[in-house]
Amino acid sequence: MESHRIKPGQQVNLKDFDPASTAGMDGGKEAGLAAVQERVQQLEKLQELLYAEHKHKVLVVLQAMDTGGKDGTIRRVFEGVNPQGVRVASFKVPTPAEADHDFLWRVHQQAPGKGEMVIFNRSHYEDVLVVRVHNIVAPEIWKKRYDEINDFERLLSEEGTLILKFFLHISMDEQKKRLQDRLTDETRRWKDNPGDLQERALWKQYMEAYEEVLRRTSTEYAPWYVVPADRKWYRDWVVAGAIVDGLKDLKMEYPKPDFDVAAALQDLENAS
Repeated sequence: MESHRIKPGQQVNLKDFDPASTAGMDGGKEAGLAAVQERVQQLEKLQELLYAEHKHKVLVVLQAMDTGGKDGTIRRVFEGVNPQGVRVASFKVPTPAEADHDFLWRVHQQAPGKGEMVIFNRSHYEDVLVVRVHNIVAPEIWKKRYDEINDFERLLSEEGTLILKFFLHISMDEQKKRLQDRLTDETRRWKDNPGDLQERALWKQYMEAYEEVLRRTSTEYAPWYVVPADRKWYRDWVVAGAIVDGLKDLKMEYPKPDFDVAAALQDLENAS
């Protein structure tokens, strides 16, 4: 997983990252799918432990260009987790109430609580990506937000939150194929948005914006991972692996019972 992790302050040129890479996974798609399933099962057990211990919090951030696979990643990587302890939050155009507050106001409300895992499907990073590319706010405003985001994530980390951020990196050719598939498949056509083509025309500007995001906001306490996402199974393998590794590093334990287990077993036996 370290080969995909961006070091703090690292200069990033996304042309150096192959979206079709399958580095570290031998055996092709069949072996990859099996490996994904193994990691998903590990994640299921670790998430149950996270919920039971009720000490740590986990925030997973997913960012990508249109058709990058955020929804698919959520479906496949988190398919076995307990819905009681996992929540997905999406951030679209701010409501009037949200726009009346600072840009992190609505985000902080969605931060995970103890024992909870929250997945951001898009996130506070839209406020240094979309607003920059579309000139929604002045540069002197969005340029300050990198430091503000770092401070916000540092606060979450210091309060016991494990933060893992993933940029699902697809190629323009793969995006074109996925957009075509949407248009020709009536079961998926509902996902299509005419604005997606307008965003595609701004690919270069988005890549520049993402490169600065990765350089300015990948930290020791909230790292970014650039995930090759042209091959969906490999994308899922990388994301699941990074989350599993992060959860293992928490050294979690099931809480000790606050009652006499032997006595409870004896009472159960007597009641039989």
